[in-house]
Amino acid sequence: MPPWLSWLTPAIPLLLPWLGRDWSGMVQATVCSRWDRSVGLDDRGLSQEGEVVIGGLIPFHNLAPAPDLSFSQPLDLQSCVNFQEEPLQWAHALVFAVDEINRNHFLLPGVRLGYRILDSCSQHPWSLRGALSLVSGGNIRSRTSSDCPVPLVIGDASSTQTIILARTLGPLSVPVISYQASCGCLSDRQEFPNFFRTIPSDVYQALTMARLTWLLGWTWVGAIAVDNDYGRLAIQVFEEEIRGTGVCLAFFETVNRANLVRDVKRAADTVQASTARVILVFLWYTDMGALLLELGRRNVTDRQFLASEAWSTSGQLLRNPALFNVAQGVVGVAIRSAPIPGFEAHLRSLHPSRRPGDVLLKELWETEFGGAETLEGVQSPFTDTSQLRITYNVYLAVYAAAHALHSLLSCSQRDSPTWGSSFTCSPPHNISPAELLQHLNQVNFTTPLGEPFYFRGADVPAVYDLVNWQATPQGLLKLVTIGRVDGSNLHINQSAIQWNTGSKTVPVSVCSDSCPPGTRVARKKGEPVCCFDCISCAEGEVSNTTGSMQCDRCPLEFWSNSHRTACVPRQLEFLSFNDVMGVTLTTVAVCGTVATVAVFMFFVYHRHTPLVRANNSELSFLLLLSLKLCFLCSLVFIGRPSVWACRIRQAAFGVIFVLCLSCLLVKTIVVLAAFRSARPGAGQLMRWFGPGQQRGSVFLFTTVQVIICAVWLSVSSPLPYRDLGLKGSKVILECEIGSVVGFSLVLGYIGLLASLCLLLAFLARKLPDNFNEAKLITFSMLIFCAVWISFIPAYISSPGKYADAVEIFAILASSFGLLLCIFAPKCYIILLRPERNTKKHMMSN
Repeated sequence: MPPWLSWLTPAIPLLLPWLGRDWSGMVQATVCSRWDRSVGLDDRGLSQEGEVVIGGLIPFHNLAPAPDLSFSQPLDLQSCVNFQEEPLQWAHALVFAVDEINRNHFLLPGVRLGYRILDSCSQHPWSLRGALSLVSGGNIRSRTSSDCPVPLVIGDASSTQTIILARTLGPLSVPVISYQASCGCLSDRQEFPNFFRTIPSDVYQALTMARLTWLLGWTWVGAIAVDNDYGRLAIQVFEEEIRGTGVCLAFFETVNRANLVRDVKRAADTVQASTARVILVFLWYTDMGALLLELGRRNVTDRQFLASEAWSTSGQLLRNPALFNVAQGVVGVAIRSAPIPGFEAHLRSLHPSRRPGDVLLKELWETEFGGAETLEGVQSPFTDTSQLRITYNVYLAVYAAAHALHSLLSCSQRDSPTWGSSFTCSPPHNISPAELLQHLNQVNFTTPLGEPFYFRGADVPAVYDLVNWQATPQGLLKLVTIGRVDGSNLHINQSAIQWNTGSKTVPVSVCSDSCPPGTRVARKKGEPVCCFDCISCAEGEVSNTTGSMQCDRCPLEFWSNSHRTACVPRQLEFLSFNDVMGVTLTTVAVCGTVATVAVFMFFVYHRHTPLVRANNSELSFLLLLSLKLCFLCSLVFIGRPSVWACRIRQAAFGVIFVLCLSCLLVKTIVVLAAFRSARPGAGQLMRWFGPGQQRGSVFLFTTVQVIICAVWLSVSSPLPYRDLGLKGSKVILECEIGSVVGFSLVLGYIGLLASLCLLLAFLARKLPDNFNEAKLITFSMLIFCAVWISFIPAYISSPGKYADAVEIFAILASSFGLLLCIFAPKCYIILLRPERNTKKHMMSN
């Protein structure tokens, strides 16, 4: 808004001498029985006499020289240039509506309606001067005219100009009805109590555009707007609506008509440099034309434009072949289109010869139609009534004013309870703008098309068309309706849209591509939320949707698949007979069992030889049997853990190994007892430790372990356990020890017997004998103790199935140590050194 507006309103009384009328003439409108001209109030306007006259401001031209703000000279509208056809059609919609109302016997019966339309030149000073002239009855070209003031003004097109008019005429309570001023700020009834419009507020247009960007998947959008209230407030509403939806503004550029060339180049530079492929534009169609031409000159043709109603239906842009490549595929929000029956015939009946004072019609004829004698059959924006949008808004504004006047002038309803005591009636010769404003607030009628019409404060219900600029075989662009917005309902036929690429595929406009399933969004510091990186979900976490903000952790029994897109059941892990480790250990255990059985059979075959019979052969066979069970018990640790497998494996291991060690311990004691009995006075020693006592000792030692295991299993037995604590795609299925004390007692008792056996064997290693079995037991027990001492830390530090593998390895290693150290030397002598397998040789030193 220009800075001079802030002091303009208080200065209005100072302008009255310049207007050539008494200020008091503004307040009351009087009957105008005569005009100095039947058509053409001045060189650039339209007028018709009537008992009640309505004013109109329409921008027939859009360029004017800088105004003289000192007001020392009258404004010269003759200097306004760049004539526009479409606004002239708007003006004739007003003319047609007035003629239609004057022929209507039910609306304003007995009252002839007139009009006075001035050119606002698309500039603030001209618009304001025209409005003051209308409400004061002054003539722009002559201060001595007897023209009459108007009780209301229909106009202007621009939001900023309309704001100026509403604020200026507000203290006078003169109603202002705009057909195109869509700024949301004008809905404020506290600030603009005298303002009405027949176009929806930009708030609804901006909301619709925000919904379109979200619906079409555009998250990275640029914005260009006119540098006034219309553009800035529209973008503000758009930004508020997209907040939190994942849509971001890549840039925001403004265009000022006073610096059009410079601003257009700056905006084109930004569009060209930006990665945003969708551009939201709130510009007047002439300004947008300049921007499109600049982009076309730079060959920037891969942008998708989202158009506001100010240029989305511009015939001037659609018909310009230079804009074909850059403007193809435009999607826009448009003022809804509606037919006006009989209007096309009215337009085609016009001719300068029939309206000699109408310089606007003459200018149109000279610039567009040349020497055409008639408009019948002529195709032009002026005669095109297929898309009546702003034109229909002007038409509705006239009818709204007429119904308000009808209510005001219907004195028979003065005391009607429908209106209440706050409403009054007036005669045509004494119309009060303030009274007319009251009735205008309550307007409610049915349009000639049968649609209800009413004001909600300053606004009408939001209804829009959604349009698309599509290419024709002739290399031109045509306007196609692809949807409709009615209040909060948005209907769009996406399959009917032709995009800027010429295809039916929706263009993509994103700062960063959506993160695929299996990844999450990671914000980039200092950048909009639409710009991000995609990071793969961590192990055990998944995202199964596109654009996930975070990854979800899988439940305990599940783990993420390799793509991190779904949770799958964790694979159970245990030492199985199918994996390599299980097969290897099974093979070794079977080999040990076979070797033990072979030694057993071999000893049975040679059971009568001195070597086998020496030192209680019964204990040797029991030892071989226990070693075979040691090899076999290792197989219990392989396979899926079950309740009975977990109970049996540790108990069998403990009891069998104690049986084995008991045999060795008793054999060691027998060796010591045998040599002790050879000393004088010790002859009775072996008698007290004979075969029966030896078997009883083995049974006693083993029974202690059986009791420990029984108590352990009854109090807190080992059970299958799913270890979910380890991170990974597998669940460790293992046997939980249950009671650590019980397991410790089992191992401790084995260690006690092993230590005692090692000690006694070590003491008996040097006893005089060619075959002292204590030496063999000593070596075997050294291996046994070394294996099980290293077993404890290895078992504790090994997870899952590897703990079982460590225990199996310890069982097999110690079993092979006992088998080889004790029985291999005996087999060697029996097979290869039979001469040493005699009682004489064995008893010699």
